[in-house]
Amino acid sequence: MTESLPATAVVRASRATFDPSRFAEVDAMNTKTSEYLAPAVRQLPGLLHFYAGVSPDGSMLQVSIWDSEEHSAQLNHLKEMVVVARGEMESVGVTFTPVVTYPVSWTI
Repeated sequence: MTESLPATAVVRASRATFDPSRFAEVDAMNTKTSEYLAPAVRQLPGLLHFYAGVSPDGSMLQVSIWDSEEHSAQLNHLKEMVVVARGEMESVGVTFTPVVTYPVSWTI
């Protein structure tokens, strides 16, 4: 079944890397930050889905689906995301790459 999305829907991808030897530490910090980050993100208008994962290979990814580019941009200013969680993740060796937002072209 294909989910119906607004014509303005976007996918927001935030990627990061870390030394794989620090996987346990990074994974634990990811869980810790989710405790305050998830409720803050959930309150933002336009959020359709949010996924986060940490890989033992030394990378992590947050992918979210939003109803519009404007709503996805809220994460660029969310204190819990750009100050608190980012600072905690950087303290355990995580390096972030620039966030990319993509208009949704098609879905399955």
